[in-house]
Amino acid sequence: MTERSVLELIDEPELVALTCSLIDAGGENPGGTEQQTVQILHKACHELGFIVDSWGVAPGRPNFTATLPGTGNAPGLMVLGHSDVVPAGDGWTRDPFESTVDAGRIFGRGATDMKGGLAAAIIAMAALSRSGVALPGPVQLVCTVDEEDLGIGIRDFVTRSDGSYRFAGCVVAEPTDLETVIACRGASYLEVRVTGRAAHSGRPADGRNAIDAAAAIIDLVRADARRLARSPDPLLGSGTWNTGLIEGGQGISVVAPHATVSFDRRLMPGEDAYAVASWLRGAITEAGIDSDGITVDVEVTMSMPGFQTTIDHPLVTEAARAVGDAGGHTEITGWTAACDGGFISRDLGIPAIVLGPGGLNDQAHRPDESVSIHELVTAAKAYALLALRLL
Repeated sequence: MTERSVLELIDEPELVALTCSLIDAGGENPGGTEQQTVQILHKACHELGFIVDSWGVAPGRPNFTATLPGTGNAPGLMVLGHSDVVPAGDGWTRDPFESTVDAGRIFGRGATDMKGGLAAAIIAMAALSRSGVALPGPVQLVCTVDEEDLGIGIRDFVTRSDGSYRFAGCVVAEPTDLETVIACRGASYLEVRVTGRAAHSGRPADGRNAIDAAAAIIDLVRADARRLARSPDPLLGSGTWNTGLIEGGQGISVVAPHATVSFDRRLMPGEDAYAVASWLRGAITEAGIDSDGITVDVEVTMSMPGFQTTIDHPLVTEAARAVGDAGGHTEITGWTAACDGGFISRDLGIPAIVLGPGGLNDQAHRPDESVSIHELVTAAKAYALLALRLL
C-alpha cells in the first residue's frame, strides 16, 4: 500500500510545468549561463520543503543540491544531473528556449538532455515527501554545472564532499530510454603540440616539418585504435581514438614550424587519461618522431572517468525492477557515451547507474529535441520506487 500511495502522488501537470520552466531557463554551454536554471530548481525545491543549497563554482555558475532527509543515518540515494545544455544550433522548427507541449511530448533544448530527468527526480522526491513515508536515509538531488564541456561542476562537487550523507547508490538521470545502464565509457581530450623549424619550401631539408611529424603521430594513434578494437567489451565495445582538430603551418611555401592535433580518447572503466598520454609520449619517442629538431608536447585537457557497477548489485536489480513496475523497460545495458557518474563512482566510491527519460541517440543534441510526457511520469515513478526499495 505504501508504494501505491506514493505513486498516486506523482503529479503529471506539476511535472510537465517544471520541465517546461527548466527548458525556458536556457543554460547554453559554452556560455556559462546555468544561473537561471538553478534559480528555478532552488525555488521549486524550497517550496517543496527540501533542504536546498547552492554555491558558485565560477561566476554565475552555481552547483545545487536538494535533500529530502531520512529519519535515521542509513545510506541514502543520490540522483545526479546537470543544469547546462548544448547550444541550440540551427534547424529548429520552433523556438528552442520556449517550451511547447504537442502530441504528448515536450519540445525544447534540454527536454531530453536533461531538464526532463531533473524534473522527474524532483517530482519523485515530492511524492515521497507528501506521502509521509519514513525513509531511513536521505534522497538527494545533485545538479552540477558545465557537464557538457569541461566538467568543472562535478569536479568541484566531489572535492567539496564532506561525507555529511552516505549513499547506497547514485542514479544519473541522463536519457537512456529508461534502460538501466550499469557501465559507461569515460572520455578524455589530448592536445599534441609539435614544434619544428621553418625553412623555404624549395629546400625542405633545411627545416623540420611539424605537420609531417603530426601526421606520423596520427598514424600511431590510428594503429592503437585498431589494436583497441580487437578486444571489445560485451557492454561497452572498446576504447576509441578520434582526431578531432588539426591546425598548423605558416604558409604553403614554408616548411611548417608548428602544428597542433587534438584527439578524443574514449576510456574504458579503470583507464586513466594521464596513463594514455604517457603511453603516447613514449610511442612518439620510440618511433623517433621527436628527434632531429622536432619537439612534441602532449597535454590532457579534459578527463572524465568511466565506471561499471556489477549486474547483481542491489542498485542495479532494484532499479531494473522499479522501472518495470513503473511501466518501462527492464533492460540492463552499457553506454558508449560518458557522464558525470564516473566521478561519483571513482572519487566517492558510490555505486552508480544511468537511468533517465528520453533518447540519447534520437533526441539529445538535435534540433526539435523533445521528451515523452509518458516517459517523464514513468521515470518519476521509477525513481520513487527505487528510493522506497533500496532504502
